[in-house]
Amino acid sequence: MLTKSPAVTHRWRHTARSVPLARAELRKVLADWRLAAIEDESLVALSELLTNAVVHARVPRDRRIETRFEHPDRDTVRISVDDADPTHPHPGRGLALVAALSSSWGVSGRNGVGKRVWAVLRAERPA
Repeated sequence: MLTKSPAVTHRWRHTARSVPLARAELRKVLADWRLAAIEDESLVALSELLTNAVVHARVPRDRRIETRFEHPDRDTVRISVDDADPTHPHPGRGLALVAALSSSWGVSGRNGVGKRVWAVLRAERPA
């Protein structure tokens, strides 16, 4: 029986250089959680969500962006990106791609100032 894995949280500088670093961390986490089947989709979703925060969040550059990776069940990863800008993202190609790759996604509030943008990805189960 799989026990619930703890969430993996990282804080990143508000710079484009954080995106490949976060992708590398997610790749490691997915390997540990045996979710290689959804690695490609998960990395694209993370890239889009984190890039949106880096490019569009209007916050002081010293504020950090937080990523959180959760493993709620054996076939699922939940990717969240928090930033201190309360403005919700505008729909565009990046979020359309996130919507197409994920089973669900959305924007919610968070503790403190700002927002959380998240996506849930599930591995296909064999029929």
